[in-house]
Amino acid sequence: MSIRHSFHFSSPLFSSEILKLPTSGVGMNSAMDDMNLIQQAQRHHLVVREIGEEIDLEIGPGDDDPPFGNTIIVAPMRESSVEEHGESKQMGMVSQLPNDAQDMSKNQPVKRKKKVVKRWREEWADTYKWAYVDVKEGTARIFCSVCREYGRKHRRNPYGNEGSRNMQMSALEEHNNSLLHKEALRLQMASKEKIVADKPVYVKAVMSKTAGSILEATLKRDPHEAEFIQAVQEAIQALERVIAKSSHYVNIMERLLEPERMIVFRVPWLDDRGEIHVNRGFRVQFNQSMGPCRGGIRFHPSMNLSIAKFLGFEQALKNALSPYKLGGAAGGSDFDPKGKSDNEVMRFCQSFMSEMYRYLGPDRDLPSEEIGVGTREMGYLFGQYRRLAGNFQGSFTGPRIFWSGASLRTEATGYGLVFFAQLMLSDMNKELKGLRCVVSGSGKIAMHVLEKLIAYGALPVSVSDSKGYLVDEDGFDYMKIQFLRDIKAQQRSLRDYSKTYARSKYYDEAKPWNERCDLAFACASQNEINQSDAMNLVNSGCRILVEGSNMPCTPEAIQVLRKANILVAPAMAAGAGGVVAGELELNHECSLMHWSPEDFESKLQEAMKQTYQRALKAATDFGYQKENPEALVHGSVISSFLTIAQAMTDQGCV
Repeated sequence: MSIRHSFHFSSPLFSSEILKLPTSGVGMNSAMDDMNLIQQAQRHHLVVREIGEEIDLEIGPGDDDPPFGNTIIVAPMRESSVEEHGESKQMGMVSQLPNDAQDMSKNQPVKRKKKVVKRWREEWADTYKWAYVDVKEGTARIFCSVCREYGRKHRRNPYGNEGSRNMQMSALEEHNNSLLHKEALRLQMASKEKIVADKPVYVKAVMSKTAGSILEATLKRDPHEAEFIQAVQEAIQALERVIAKSSHYVNIMERLLEPERMIVFRVPWLDDRGEIHVNRGFRVQFNQSMGPCRGGIRFHPSMNLSIAKFLGFEQALKNALSPYKLGGAAGGSDFDPKGKSDNEVMRFCQSFMSEMYRYLGPDRDLPSEEIGVGTREMGYLFGQYRRLAGNFQGSFTGPRIFWSGASLRTEATGYGLVFFAQLMLSDMNKELKGLRCVVSGSGKIAMHVLEKLIAYGALPVSVSDSKGYLVDEDGFDYMKIQFLRDIKAQQRSLRDYSKTYARSKYYDEAKPWNERCDLAFACASQNEINQSDAMNLVNSGCRILVEGSNMPCTPEAIQVLRKANILVAPAMAAGAGGVVAGELELNHECSLMHWSPEDFESKLQEAMKQTYQRALKAATDFGYQKENPEALVHGSVISSFLTIAQAMTDQGCV
């Protein structure tokens, strides 16, 4: 039985023209699929007419649909292609239509038919933002990058409405998936600007053609690395005026965007039951032109090469901006330490370091703490490194005085964020005292931000975790912070806090950005603030956003914040406190001393002040006024890049 479906759709993209789509012959290969399509037709006021052994489906106007046009989509079961067949073959296809459709097709010129086909292809080109191609049971299919399903299982409406256009896409996907995949692949090959990625990659247009060419080259080389591409795009946008000044900087940027060394390796380990598990380890040594690499080790299930490259790139720029010049690196594993025993974590860390130790050293690479890596993990890593290297070099950073240097290592990043915010407020003739602050995250950085905000007389009211956020209308104090630390140490939920303090409340599956505030400190993870979160921040009265985590804002969120003139303290500058403390640890004279909190904070404040002034000076030199919300962001990148560029130029093509 041959089945032919013709659909009449009402869509503003289609006028009274005829559109013929070739198919690969896959179609609906079961009677159940036909029945499902007929049931869908009936739900949308479809008129079903049987013509011999064929079924014609004509979509009539629905209750919420505008008047339908006369667009006809013909999908014959036999495989064909518009490019492979001539006009005679196309006219043969038209002859298979009902009489009224044939009369309509006779009145349509050939050129209009081709134009409609082209328009349909252009529409599909837009779907690369939400779709990717994969093989399912031997058949190529288009999957949604959000729900990772295809066909009728795809629950996300790419058009954002429930009208006939969505119904049209569902029908086409269900009836002829393989055709759409072939067309998508054809368009991918034909267009250099379109990519198919597992995650949607937001690419903002840049003004400079030179800057755009650098970004285009990155997209071609690493099309699936969404986080790294986003970091590169933000850096290139900040460097447009620098790149336009000299073509020499274009060559430097192209070299800088390729890491000096990328290490990917297997990490096998045994759990307490004796079962073997395998994780993947990463270390990206991005740039060593300024000195030995310094960067964190992150243990998190989401860790991949793209995130390692993005963190290494950000770290290279951050280290170049600080008063103490170091190279940049980052790494970690997709291992999740949560729920693991101490022995399991120890065995994993020892297996991880058994491969990594040969790339580390005081003059090569100096790992530090990151998400999922704290005192326990750094101790295990350093112990295995010391055993394999055969000496005690103390080149790992951590809070243990007996095998590290500075006594306030963990506080440095969080305290530095607050010091940086105070510098920004001082230029506005304001102070932190009495200001209401929201903080995301509940790790080491967030807790130390709370501590220093209280010391300055501010009112911090929130923390968050992966399940939601906690708000205390009375604000946190030192006793409450200690209670929060106890909750986290016992791996309990922040929800337990609200059982003790009546004026607090925990919100599930939510973020703190809709809470009324004067300042916001983003200390959780990358891309934690999206467009809607940025709008909530604007509406909540926030005037300054301090980035405690690397790249906490999506590109769409950045645009919202800039239009609202919200000042942003970039993580590249505001988060330099950890770099300062790490350098003090490595200083031989300093490592023999036990710093008092007052002495350490004094040095940290001075270093943060120098970082702030360097960023502002670079922004001013390239025409960004201090009041411009982009000044600190662009100035930080410019100052870092020029420092690295000078070192790379002096050292030649290496």
